[in-house]
Amino acid sequence: MSRDNLVFLLSGVFFGVLVGWILGSQRMAPAMAPAAVAAPAQGAGNSAPPPAPALDEARAAELQKVATAEPKNDAVRVELGNLYFDSERFDQAIPWYESALTLSPKNPDISTDLGTAYLYTQQTDKAIAQFEKSIGMDPKHLKTWLNLGIAKAMVKGDTAGGEAAWKKVIEIAPGSEEAKRAQQGIDALKGGHKGAAGG
Repeated sequence: MSRDNLVFLLSGVFFGVLVGWILGSQRMAPAMAPAAVAAPAQGAGNSAPPPAPALDEARAAELQKVATAEPKNDAVRVELGNLYFDSERFDQAIPWYESALTLSPKNPDISTDLGTAYLYTQQTDKAIAQFEKSIGMDPKHLKTWLNLGIAKAMVKGDTAGGEAAWKKVIEIAPGSEEAKRAQQGIDALKGGHKGAAGG
């Protein structure tokens, strides 16, 4: 259930791949930045992320029947959201995550999945607001802090905000895999600044 590509772009140039542990219902963290190249991993030297799996139309239809028959079933809505998300149909994942979150309004996993889908559809402000709601539900939700750092630093260009979010990951879970990924993000930011300063 995990996807592991946290692709960082600095100043519109592919910087490198930051592997994140996106556990449970957490989806793949976004590969975007302002004025970023449309296909960040292609031609970047190292191996590109695998293509998204094709949508299992039969499974989607089956789940939609269950969702219609069971209007209070949040799990089936999350599964539909995940199915569309993993096929990179982020705009179709959003309404299912929104519906699931209406049924389970205090679930930070669903909230963060929704925020990540917003980020992939270039609704950055909505994504950040959603991540902040997730943190309100669970102030120690590591994946949310990681994604918030990406949204702020790599998409909004708020490097201070991104660094603060990643430092929070390190503070909450020092020595964890998430903390290592957060430190890599911080190091990438500092390396980018050093490169820019050096001309």
